[in-house]
Amino acid sequence: MDAIVGLVIAVIVVVLMFVFVVKTVRIVPQARARNVERFGRYRKTLEPGMNFIIPFVDRVKPLIDLREQVVAFKGQPVITEDNLVVLIDTVLFFQVTDPRAADYEIVNYIQAIEQLTATMLRSVIGSMDLEQTLTSRDRINNMLRGVLDEASGKWGIRVTRVEIKAIDPPKSVVDAMEKQMRAEREKRAAILTAEGVRQSKILTAEGEKQSNILRAEGDKQSQILRAEGQSQAIGTVFQAVHHNDADPKVLAYQYLQTLPQLAQAEGNTFWVIPSEVTTALKTLSTAFGSDAAGQTAAPPAGPGRPAQVTGAVPAALPADAAGQPSLTADGDPARAEDAAAEGAAAEERAAGDAAVEERAAEERAHTRDELAQVEQEVAAVERQVAEAERLGPR
Repeated sequence: MDAIVGLVIAVIVVVLMFVFVVKTVRIVPQARARNVERFGRYRKTLEPGMNFIIPFVDRVKPLIDLREQVVAFKGQPVITEDNLVVLIDTVLFFQVTDPRAADYEIVNYIQAIEQLTATMLRSVIGSMDLEQTLTSRDRINNMLRGVLDEASGKWGIRVTRVEIKAIDPPKSVVDAMEKQMRAEREKRAAILTAEGVRQSKILTAEGEKQSNILRAEGDKQSQILRAEGQSQAIGTVFQAVHHNDADPKVLAYQYLQTLPQLAQAEGNTFWVIPSEVTTALKTLSTAFGSDAAGQTAAPPAGPGRPAQVTGAVPAALPADAAGQPSLTADGDPARAEDAAAEGAAAEERAAGDAAVEERAAEERAHTRDELAQVEQEVAAVERQVAEAERLGPR
C-alpha cells in the first residue's frame, strides 16, 4: 500500500515538474514576436528562439507576425470632383516594426488601416475629376502611402506600398467612355487611311513625273537623231545632185513621179496641174523622141496658167466675125447662130480658165508659204542638231 502511494506521489511530482518546465520555456519562431505581461503589466517582448518566463506569474500574449503582410480592401465608394461615384479597390502592403506598439497602441491595426485608407481616398479623389482619377494612379498611390505611413507610425506599423487595384465608374460613364474610345479609334483609322491615300497619290504623281521626264528625254533624243538623219539625207541628196550634175531630164522624170502623190492626199476635191508639168512632158518627149506626126504639143503655159494639151487638128478653121473659128460637118461656113453660140462657149471657157488660173495662183502662193514654213522647220531642226552636237561631249 505504501508503495502504491509513493508511486502516485512520484508521478504527480513528475507531471508538476513537466508542467512547470513547459510553462517556463517558450519557443518563438523566426520573424515572430510575443509580448509578456507580469501581473498585468508589460514586461518584455520575446525574441525568436528559446525564452524562459516565470510560470503563473508571467502571461504570454499571442504571436505577432513581423513579416510584410498584404491586405485588400474592396468596394470603397468615393465621390470625384465632378460628382461621380466610383468604387475603388485598394491593396495595402505593411509590416509590423514594433510589436509592443502594435499590441498596446491600437486594438485592431488592420481595421484601423482600412478605415484610414477609405478616408484618405475620399480626401484625395475628391479633389480630382474622373479623367484625372483614371490617369493619376501613381500620384494617388504615392499620396496614400505617405499619409498612411505617417499615421500608422505610432502604431508600430510601416506601410511599404499602396496600390489602386481597380476603379469602377458608373455604367453610363463606362458606355460614354467606350463610345468616345470608339470615336477616337475611328478618327485615327480615318486619318491613317487619308495619309495612306495621300502618300499613294504622291508616289503615283512622282512616278508619272519621272515617266514623263524619261519619255520627254526619249522624244528629245529621238527628234535629235531623226533630225540628224534627215540632215544627213538632205546633205547626201544635195551633194549627189550638185556634184554629179544631174540631167534636167532625170529631174523632170522625178517631178512627174511626184504628181500621183499629190492626188493621193485625203480631202483633195480639186487638183490643179502646175505649168511645170508641160515643161516636164516636153522634156521627156524631147528625150524619148516622141514628137509623132499629126500631133502637136501645146505651148508652155505662162506663169500661173495651167497647161492645155490638145490632139491633132485636121485643118485651119475659118473664123467668124467674132474671131472664133466656125466648124461644120461638111466644111461649109456655119450659120451666124452657131458662130454666136461657139463664141459664148469660148467666152465661158475663157472665164473658166481665168478662174482656174486664179485658183492655181492661190495654190502656188499657199505652196510657197508651206515651202517657207518647211524651210524654217528645217532651219530649226538644223539648229537643234547643232545644239545637240555642241552639248553632246558634256
